[in-house]
Amino acid sequence: MLKCRTAWKKLAPLARASSTVCRQNVRRAGLNHGRLPAQIPVAHMSTGPAGGGRENQLYALLVGAVCLGGGIYAYRTIKGDQIRYQERIDDISTRHKVTTEQPDEPIEAEPPAVEATEPEAAPEPEPTPEPVAEPSSEPQAEPTPEEPSSPAPEAEAEAPSETTESAPVEEITPAASKIPSHAPYLLIGGGTASFAAARSIRARDPGAKVLIVTDEPDLPYMRPPLSKELWFSDDPSVTETLRFKQWNGKERSIYFQPASFYIKPEELESAENGGVAVLTGKKVVHMDVRGNKVKLDDDSEISYNKCLIATGGVPRNLQVIERAGEEVMKRTTLFRKIDDFKSLDKVSRNIQSITIIGGGFLGSELACALGRRSNESGLEVIQMYPEKGNMGKVLPEYLSNWTTEKVKREGVKIISEALVKSVTCKDDKLEIRLKDGRVVKTDHIVAAVGLEPNVDLAKSAGLEVDSDFGGFRVNAELQARSNIWVAGDAACFYDIRLGRRRVEHHDHAVVSGRLAGENMTGANKPYWHQSMFWSDLGPDVGYEAIGIVDSSLPTVGVFAKATAKDTPKAATEKSGTGIRSESETEDTAVSPVASSTPAPAEEQHKDDYGKGVIFYLRDKVVVGIILWNVFNRMPIARKIIKDGEEHADLNEVAKLFNIHED
Repeated sequence: MLKCRTAWKKLAPLARASSTVCRQNVRRAGLNHGRLPAQIPVAHMSTGPAGGGRENQLYALLVGAVCLGGGIYAYRTIKGDQIRYQERIDDISTRHKVTTEQPDEPIEAEPPAVEATEPEAAPEPEPTPEPVAEPSSEPQAEPTPEEPSSPAPEAEAEAPSETTESAPVEEITPAASKIPSHAPYLLIGGGTASFAAARSIRARDPGAKVLIVTDEPDLPYMRPPLSKELWFSDDPSVTETLRFKQWNGKERSIYFQPASFYIKPEELESAENGGVAVLTGKKVVHMDVRGNKVKLDDDSEISYNKCLIATGGVPRNLQVIERAGEEVMKRTTLFRKIDDFKSLDKVSRNIQSITIIGGGFLGSELACALGRRSNESGLEVIQMYPEKGNMGKVLPEYLSNWTTEKVKREGVKIISEALVKSVTCKDDKLEIRLKDGRVVKTDHIVAAVGLEPNVDLAKSAGLEVDSDFGGFRVNAELQARSNIWVAGDAACFYDIRLGRRRVEHHDHAVVSGRLAGENMTGANKPYWHQSMFWSDLGPDVGYEAIGIVDSSLPTVGVFAKATAKDTPKAATEKSGTGIRSESETEDTAVSPVASSTPAPAEEQHKDDYGKGVIFYLRDKVVVGIILWNVFNRMPIARKIIKDGEEHADLNEVAKLFNIHED
C-alpha cells in the first residue's frame, strides 16, 4: 500500500497538469479560430505546433499507457502486501505458540540466536509496566546498608556463600541477556552505594522491584579488601574464591550477598513480592530524563519511575603513560576492580620488579601488601610519589616521615619527590625517567594517582557537574532532578559544616546510598552525615579519619604510648568486623565530658607514634580528625566536627578519646 500511494502521489500532479493544459488549448483555439471551431478535432499542447492533431493523439496514448501501467503496478503491489502481511501474522502466531509451550528450565542452554529472536514477539503479549509500590508507612530501620557486615546479616549471607559466592558470575550471566523493559527503581552502577540503596528501598517498600545495572561482570561487592586483606590471604585460590580472613581471623566473602539473594532480571516484572535484580555486563550510555528511560550499550531501553546514579569513578592515569604507546599501557595497571586485583596478583608472581606511582591511600596499601610478598618471592617493589613522604597530602610531615619508614620496613624501596617525565619500553623493561634525571627500570607499573568521577551521563541527562570538585551536583536530599538521585563517589553534595564536597570513601558510599534509597521511597531526609574513611598499613598500623584532612592545614597532634590492643587486628577482634565504618551508626555520639584534671604532659614527637589524635584546623575550628591506632571512637570525632566550636586546649579534647588509658 505504501508503494502504491507513493506512485499515485507522483503521477497525480502530472495527470492534473496535462488535463489543465489541454483544456486551456481548447479554449485558446476557439478564440483564435472562432469561425471554424468544429474543425479542431483535438486540443493540442501549447508548446506544439498549432493545429497538430497527430501530436495530441500520441500524447493521449502516452497518458493512457502510464495510467494503465500505474493501475497494474498498484494492483500487484496491494496483492503482494496482503500476501506478505498474512505470512507475517502466521509466522508470529506460530512462533508465539512454540515459545509459550517451551518450559522455563532450558533457557540457560538455549543458543544465543534463539534468544535474539524472542524480543521481536515479546512486545505484543508483554504486560503494561507495573506502577511503583506505595512506600510503607511503618518505619523500618532494621535493614540498613551496614547490615551486610554486622553479625546477624553476615551469618545469613555467609551460610550459603560456601557454595554460591565462589562463582557468582556464572549464576548471573545467563540472566544478564534478559533485559526487562521497565524497572520501578533503576540503580545505575553496581557498587557499594547501589547495594546500600537497594537494601534501603526494600526496607521501606518491601514489595519494591529494584534493578541494578552494572558494566562489571560481578555482583555488588566491597572494594576495600582489594587493596587490603585479600593480599594477606594464605589461600592460593583467593583470586577465584575472593574470600579473605579479616584481621580478627574471621573469614568472609568480598560480595555483599551471594547470588541466591538476587532474582533474575527477566523475573523482575512478574515477581509478586518484588526483589533486587542485577543486570551485569551492561552499560547505560544515554538518559532520556523527560521520557524516564535509559539506553544501554546494546541499544536496548529500560524505562523507570525513579532512578539512582551511582556510577562511582574511574582511575586516573598519568598523561606521560597514556602518550607512551600501547606496549607501556599493556604493562600498566589502573587499580579499581576485581579484574584489576586478579591481573595484578598474577603479574606480581611472574615478574622481577614492580613500581607503584602514587603515595596516597591506595598506593601505600598496595606497596605494603606487595612488599610483604617480596620477602618471600624476591619481588622488587618500588613506590614513587612527588611528595616528601608517604601520604604527604594527608598526614603532617612528622607523621608522614614515620609512615615512610614503616613502608620501607615492609620491603618497599621509596623514591620521594619524584616527578615522572617520560616512560618508554626498552630491552623488555619499562624505563621511567624523572624530571630530575633519575631513571628507574621496572617490569610493571601500577598507577595509583587518584579517581575521576564518572559523569558520562551528565550531557545526555542535562545534569549539572560541579566545576570545582567534579561529580553531579545534588541538593540536600541527594537529588539531581525530581526523580533522579546521585550517591557515592559521583555525588557532589553540600556539607552544612564543611561546604560543598565530594567524598570517595566506603563509608560515604554506604550512608549516601542508604539515604538516597530512603528518599526514593519518599523519606525526604537531608544528608548531614560526616563520613569517615580508614587505611591499614598491614595488621599493625591503621588509622581512621573524618572531615577535611589536608596536610596544608594547621594541625595539632596528641599522642600516647600504644598497647597491644591498639592495632587494626585488635580493633576488628573487638568489633567483629573488618569493614570498620560499617559498624557505625548515624546516631549522635554522647561524648564524655572532659574532666577538670590536668592533662598528662604532652609527649614530644618521637620516632614512635604509638597512638594519638591529630586535629586539623581552619579558622581555629576543628574541620578534620585522624585517629591514629585509635579505633571505635568515630562518633566522638563526628560530634566535635558537627559542633563547630573553637577549643582553647585541644589536649583536653583529646582526652575524650581516652588515648591515655592503658
